[in-house]
Amino acid sequence: MQEDSLNQISLAGVKAVVTGASSGLGLAMSEALGRAGASVAMAARGEEQLNHQAARLQALGYHVHSLVMDVRSEASIASAVQWVESTWGRIDLLVNNAGIGMRTVNRRFMLEPQPFYEVTAEGFRDVIDTNLTGYFLVAKGFARMMVKQREGKIVNISMNHSTMRRRGFVPYGPSRAGAESLSYIMAEDLQPYGVTVNMLLPGGATETGMIPEELKSQLAGPMLQPEIMAVPIVFLASKASDGITGERITATEFDAWYRARFEQSV
Repeated sequence: MQEDSLNQISLAGVKAVVTGASSGLGLAMSEALGRAGASVAMAARGEEQLNHQAARLQALGYHVHSLVMDVRSEASIASAVQWVESTWGRIDLLVNNAGIGMRTVNRRFMLEPQPFYEVTAEGFRDVIDTNLTGYFLVAKGFARMMVKQREGKIVNISMNHSTMRRRGFVPYGPSRAGAESLSYIMAEDLQPYGVTVNMLLPGGATETGMIPEELKSQLAGPMLQPEIMAVPIVFLASKASDGITGERITATEFDAWYRARFEQSV
């Protein structure tokens, strides 16, 4: 599915919530969904940056809204769910994207890997609470709406498997590995209710705030841009993806995945 095909997809009427939407992958996906006509609740902790980005997209004519939410707080998530219920009355798509990276426990993680036994318990819990427990809590909050509707789509953002095995990548690697296991089980639990769960990952190091500026020059090759997520997230939000569940989709390989699944079967 190429960019021109993306432009032909209309998401008019689709109600989507994207976490971690004030920057990076979340912002790029929010913009892509809004461009396709979806109503998007952009969720993040930082209100100032969130409001700034939402206002920018609103000026482009997109139907986006600021939704201040801390994915680690059940009370904050409950308030967000209540907003969606009272404002929209339904949710069609939840994108679990909010996360923090290795820089929170070791700013020089790319140059000086830190063994797991030197990671503080506080640092470990902070990443797990955001990247894994946060996915669980947000999905738990909004899945009840989808079960009641007997339809809906959840997309959990992940990373390459190499990241989950890489030296010095505790706790980020375990947090993403856990989120993938969570996704597979969620897909099984929700399938009887017509709710799908899939994983989406960029496919390489991506230009986001997770990598400190001073370390970006140390990467072997150029980083991907967050917009790599645009085509696959619009597809996953559309009716074209109905019934697809338990898939792990890599954005850089999306065209090949799409051809193998759809075009070669015709």
